[in-house]
Amino acid sequence: MPESRKFVCGAMIVIAIIEMLPASLLGQDTERAMLHSDGGASVNGKAAPNSSAIFLHDRIETQPASTAKIDAEGSTITVLPGTVLVFEGDELILDHGGLQVKSARGLKVLVNCVTISPLTQNWTRYDISDVKEKVTVAAYDNDVKIHAAGAAVRRTKHAASQDVIVHRGEQVTRDERCRTGSEGAPPGADGAILNSPWAIGTGAVAIGILTCWALCRTDQPVSPACP
Repeated sequence: MPESRKFVCGAMIVIAIIEMLPASLLGQDTERAMLHSDGGASVNGKAAPNSSAIFLHDRIETQPASTAKIDAEGSTITVLPGTVLVFEGDELILDHGGLQVKSARGLKVLVNCVTISPLTQNWTRYDISDVKEKVTVAAYDNDVKIHAAGAAVRRTKHAASQDVIVHRGEQVTRDERCRTGSEGAPPGADGAILNSPWAIGTGAVAIGILTCWALCRTDQPVSPACP
């Protein structure tokens, strides 16, 4: 096979693999953000300056009388006093305290077994507080969904359900505690391995390697893409 043909076909295979890979494997701008505070915030146990960069898995804490603001890609989060959270890019893990979220990227917040997520990629504004194992969500701009791995929801004139939609102008309180035993397994855990981004990415890479191997062993084009 001429070297030029091998080069063209190899380049096309690489492009095809990149297009098949999930975005989570290629890196995103959501892996970092800026933290602004009045001097009463810490990152990973160390006092944070008034402005500092934060990255995946960073733990942010505000003092009882201090607030902070996180400016992320497409999202702005106000961290209320006495709050502890972990920054995970497209989602935040709230240990306790309160957040005011404004996002156009569907930013999710996890509180133990409860997940709060916008229903649209349009600008959505909602507040979350986690006090005494009770999560309260108030929606202001657009609706948000609460998904919990089993706890009772307290909502006037509405029955409890696994997924609850908090409409604009409404407020919902849900128990943050997990179910026990097999009931506490994360939703979608059964049979989800083959649908994971790593499984999909690994399959795409394997297909590309096999295709390249076949091209290198024959002088005949395997498709009209390589005349």
